[in-house]
Amino acid sequence: MTAVAVRRFVSRQQNLLVPIVFCILVFLWQQTLLFEPFSYFEWSSIVTNAGPLAFAAMGLTIVFILRGLDMSCGAVVALVNVVVVLNATDSFTGQVLLCIGGIAVGAIAGALNGYLVAVLRIQSVVATLATMFMIMGLNLLLMPSPGGTVPSGLVSVFTGDLIVNTVPGSAAVILAGLLVWFFAKSSRFGTALYATGSDEAAAFANGIHTQRTKFMGYVLAGAFYGVAGIFLAALTNTGDPLIGSGMLLRIFTAAVLGGVALGGGKGDCVGAVFAATSLMIISSALLNLGVVSDWTSIVEAGLLIAAVIGGSIGQRHSLYSSLSELVSRSPRVARGRSVTISPSRPIPELQTGGLRSWLRRNEVDVRCWLPPWVLLALVYASLLIVVGASSFSLNYLNSLLVLTVFLAVLAIGQGAVLMTGGLDLSVPYTLTFTGVFVATMTNGSDVVALWAIPAAIGIGALVGLFNGLLISVLGIPAIIVTLAMNGVMQSAGLLYSGGFAQGQAPGIAVSLFEGRVLGLAPASWLLLLLTFVATWLLNYSVFGRQIVLVGSNPRVAHLSGVAVKRSVTFVYVLSGVCAALAGVLLLGFSRHATLNMGAPFLLPSIAAVLIGGTLASGGRGHYFGILGGCLMLVALGTLVTGANLPVALRDIIFGAVMLVAVVIGRGRS
Repeated sequence: MTAVAVRRFVSRQQNLLVPIVFCILVFLWQQTLLFEPFSYFEWSSIVTNAGPLAFAAMGLTIVFILRGLDMSCGAVVALVNVVVVLNATDSFTGQVLLCIGGIAVGAIAGALNGYLVAVLRIQSVVATLATMFMIMGLNLLLMPSPGGTVPSGLVSVFTGDLIVNTVPGSAAVILAGLLVWFFAKSSRFGTALYATGSDEAAAFANGIHTQRTKFMGYVLAGAFYGVAGIFLAALTNTGDPLIGSGMLLRIFTAAVLGGVALGGGKGDCVGAVFAATSLMIISSALLNLGVVSDWTSIVEAGLLIAAVIGGSIGQRHSLYSSLSELVSRSPRVARGRSVTISPSRPIPELQTGGLRSWLRRNEVDVRCWLPPWVLLALVYASLLIVVGASSFSLNYLNSLLVLTVFLAVLAIGQGAVLMTGGLDLSVPYTLTFTGVFVATMTNGSDVVALWAIPAAIGIGALVGLFNGLLISVLGIPAIIVTLAMNGVMQSAGLLYSGGFAQGQAPGIAVSLFEGRVLGLAPASWLLLLLTFVATWLLNYSVFGRQIVLVGSNPRVAHLSGVAVKRSVTFVYVLSGVCAALAGVLLLGFSRHATLNMGAPFLLPSIAAVLIGGTLASGGRGHYFGILGGCLMLVALGTLVTGANLPVALRDIIFGAVMLVAVVIGRGRS
């Protein structure tokens, strides 16, 4: 083979060669840490532990090839894990049927995602985020707590030896999965898969049924998740309904590290297998070095960001030009002339005519914020029927406002991000870290709180700044950056607290939820104040009009003189500040911080914004509608509790309502 042929081969197979070479280098690095030669036991252990992650990453790789994102991959793996444990049987036939059933469950979940994305044309990240929480709720309904066992025969197939001391069974299972992928890739479906991911319009113009291809791609991905769930059940020998949530960052890291292109049309499941193996080797090496497991998420997040940056070298403008635009002194100067975006002044001739004229002038805003308030009225009417007259009182109103204040604060930042067409998944553990930080620092002291609370808000701003710079300057997708940052903040909280949150809330934070002013707690009045401030900021200020323009069309915004990168960066800073403020408020409400206090707020913070009329693709939104969405979700949670329904059902309802709101909002647009 000539040198030219070698260069051509390397160029064509670069996405596959990189994860293979990386895996070899990581393996050699690990061997330098060991004082004994490489053994069959070590080889079997690495492959077996990498099995579930490898299959999950293979499924996500297929979605990436289609230029999609799948937030539900970990939840589907956990669902299959639960189904396998709940239906365990000792008979050979029963175990075969159990494996077929587990793969079918994963494929059905993939079909649901495929229908939402391919047929209803909902953004993949929004659709799969909603199904993720719906499936997690279903998992808890099926198995409220970890438990159960897996048949020994199934365990031996996935974790035993195919050939004693020579070939582990896990390697044979992974090889079988790669053969399935090879045949799918070599078929007409595989050609359609890559063509659709590269350019859907061109693929459709060439006679490819792109809708069917996307649907079948999600089904195949779900089937791989199913195998991962079965593999995980055999490996852990138990069922855990929440085990998938901790795998999400690792699955994304393995898929991206495997050489898949986030822009679609490139990638291979073989690379995902090598990347998953690399992550297992790194985890083993860190353990040998005595590094605590709390660092794992930070390492994975770093690898994820590095892989994305490495894969995008040469595909975007220079870093210098991005920074120049970001820090340009005049955000509203284009082609030498100043362009000012300011609230339009009312025309006197249109100020007459009463309510009908006002509705005509504000039709777009009204259509945006009215539906969530109508839904709130319906939920409240149901609450009166289920709970009774006790919900029709000033005390209930105060409780509703107090419970809404955390979500409403988060929704200010999340709403601004969504208006630009982005998404912030770092909210949960940014909230958690700041709450833990303030509790530990102050331990109830108001004097220390005078600097600890501003410091916590500053930490939130730094988190948002880091997110914004990676997204706007380097052009990394928001979902990747904020998911990685969420993992970093989770590990940071564990490392900072030593695995156990200590301290208590300062009195100044607690006082917001104690006492009454005109029948309402101070936190309720704070919510009303924030409503006015947020409505002005997001809808009537120059900044609000800029982010709407950026979300509608970044190119037009740039030509209109808007500093697009700076605007995008600022919305993530705002989201980080709001997450930190929500952490302080939640600490004052609960009086003690926990290491998982922010986790329940991710879906509601996004659902409230979408239910409030904000378009998932950006370019439209009104905070008054977002507030209505927040109140509706809190009232809905109260209704679920009052009707004595399982708490897990709330996530299912939230996810379903979120999907309906997205479909309706797209129709109104």
